[in-house]
Amino acid sequence: MALSVEQVNFHHLRYFWAVAKDGNLTRTAARLHVAQSALSSQIHQLEQQLGHALFQRNGRRLLLTEAGEIALAHAEQIFTTGSQLVVTLEHGRRREQTLRVGAVATLSRNFQESFVRPLLAEPNVHLRLESGVLADLLVRLEAHTLDLVLANRPSRRGPDEKLRCRRVARQPVSIVGSERPKRFRFPRDLSERAMILPGRESDIRSEFDAMCEQLGVRVRVLAEVDDMATMRLLARDTSALALVPSVVVRDELREGALYEHCVVPGLFETFYAITAERTFPHPLIESALARDENDLLESGASPLGPPNKKRR
Repeated sequence: MALSVEQVNFHHLRYFWAVAKDGNLTRTAARLHVAQSALSSQIHQLEQQLGHALFQRNGRRLLLTEAGEIALAHAEQIFTTGSQLVVTLEHGRRREQTLRVGAVATLSRNFQESFVRPLLAEPNVHLRLESGVLADLLVRLEAHTLDLVLANRPSRRGPDEKLRCRRVARQPVSIVGSERPKRFRFPRDLSERAMILPGRESDIRSEFDAMCEQLGVRVRVLAEVDDMATMRLLARDTSALALVPSVVVRDELREGALYEHCVVPGLFETFYAITAERTFPHPLIESALARDENDLLESGASPLGPPNKKRR
């Protein structure tokens, strides 16, 4: 007799899901505050309902059978969709909508501000903006504790990961300094001045190093800085030149505290918005990503395409 969906005990399925993700019956029972025998019994009842063994033992560890792998994949979809539903309906019960945005710690503060500023003008919106390492932020995005991640590099995840990465802007990278330039010849004058560069994990740094290698230029590195806000301060308060996206030093360029010596040809920082596929998408996400490109132009960042020639 065929099994109907009405006969599947989803309480038992949730216990199976918890054990399958942990791989240890004793540890899962303790975490769920149930007796190990009761947990084992309910999983056994689920196996009888489905007509297939879901686990096989390997010493103390439980390994999924082929049927178990299939059941786990479906359980993941069922309970992820359920958690999304709860969050969505919870937002619906509140007059205030919460948008949780994660930003890579090294991302330009000016770009973050220009991206979230229109959201602050929306009625009944509560914004939570948190910073961190990209890998950690993506884990939280997949767990639905973040709605959106802003980054300056694309998410490099496996084909099974349900993440969507959208480029939202591209900003030219400049060489800036606190002294007014009389004349700057790129790349010839690079070797004559101390420079403040992004850290070695930065894509900008990697591309700049490759460019210098190709041009046969040796740069005298005064400091390597991961944080763009710190780099901005060092560029302003020392006589060294700094390699930064223009948006990072937007205000300093406008006020004359820093001067642009040159735009580095062919070198850009690209900004990405990363979201997770959801059955119930957050209502504010699409409006945040569908804004007019002039919103970012006002901050000094240009939309995808040719960079602006004039950015004072």
